Amino acid sequence: MSAAVAAAPLSRTPLYDFHVAHGAHFVPFNGWEMPLYYSGILAEHAAVRSGVGLFDVGHMGILTVEGSTAAALLSRRTTAHVERLVPGQARYTFFLELTGHIVDDLLITRLDRGTSPTRAYLVVPNAGRAQEIESILQQHRHPDVTIRRWNGAVTILAVQGPSSRRLLETVMNWSLAPLRFYTSRFYPDPSPSGAPSEGIVGGAIPGDLADRILVSRTGYTGELGYELYVPGARAIPTAEALTRAGAVPCGLGARDTLRLEKGFLLSGQEFARDRSPIEAGQERFVERDHDFVGRPAIDREIAEGTAEHLVGLMVTEPGAIPRHGTPIRYDGKALGTLTSGGMSPSLHAGIALAYLPKELSSPGTLVELEIRGRWVPARVTPLPFVPAAHPPS
Repeated sequence: MSAAVAAAPLSRTPLYDFHVAHGAHFVPFNGWEMPLYYSGILAEHAAVRSGVGLFDVGHMGILTVEGSTAAALLSRRTTAHVERLVPGQARYTFFLELTGHIVDDLLITRLDRGTSPTRAYLVVPNAGRAQEIESILQQHRHPDVTIRRWNGAVTILAVQGPSSRRLLETVMNWSLAPLRFYTSRFYPDPSPSGAPSEGIVGGAIPGDLADRILVSRTGYTGELGYELYVPGARAIPTAEALTRAGAVPCGLGARDTLRLEKGFLLSGQEFARDRSPIEAGQERFVERDHDFVGRPAIDREIAEGTAEHLVGLMVTEPGAIPRHGTPIRYDGKALGTLTSGGMSPSLHAGIALAYLPKELSSPGTLVELEIRGRWVPARVTPLPFVPAAHPPS
């Protein structure tokens, strides 16, 4: 009998000691030791919907891709036409197989000023795919392109909720007015003079990423929110300052309930190399004005349609909570399982995501879910379950 192989130690973000000090309950997540919750998932969820929450998302991949052909590389490997991005612009996109199936979803942000042929991009894949995405990009880059991993040296704090802008401007002495939805800017540390600090796009990459704070406005909660790419050594002081000002530390539990209410995809659940952006209802993030790996398969799906579509489901029975993997049936016929599910703290009802046959994907269709040994009805519901409080701008 071969000796048991010891499990690899879990990685920790620069905020680990902050989590311990604030009473976090930890779980392993894609090779990282991460907080599931602090005070409780419901309280943290409510803080983000009504005030401001603070998340550690430093487990996500933090890569920079630089060089004169960096844009061409990223355009070829994703569904985003990266060459069209202007300095400071961010894009949500997909990294595909030749089959058109999703390897990962990621964010790409242009960091350079645009004053030289060299281009610099921030690429943020999911934690479980970061090493693979980096390896594939390394294999396909031209010699002029440099790819660097920043985890540890830089980490990410997500400040989310309707009060996030006011809190950040107060604590950090910044003006966030220039930051529109899906844009980013570099900001210096709070000015010692007390004068507001204006953001500056670009600079000497990668030096700026290590010396200043990059702030983006994207979010995974559906609320107004910002991501702070903070030098690792300054992560805890920054998080403590935000917490003292009223930001509520939040864990992965609330992050999941918040994104589920908005119908956002979760890597490894809504896709795991088995679904395409078209099946997942994400065609708006596929830019077909350039060639990319998987495009012929995507073009075919758009022309011919797909057999299944990702839909939202709402459980009609009070107290019944669907989960990832819950069986689904229609008219006695098995239809697979839920990709995601849980209790919506905002709606006080069970909600879920699932791929259903096209003919059953219309809103109002009733299917059944097996929850705790009983089959309970669930209704196909338009996404998002909880609409945005304010339109992005």
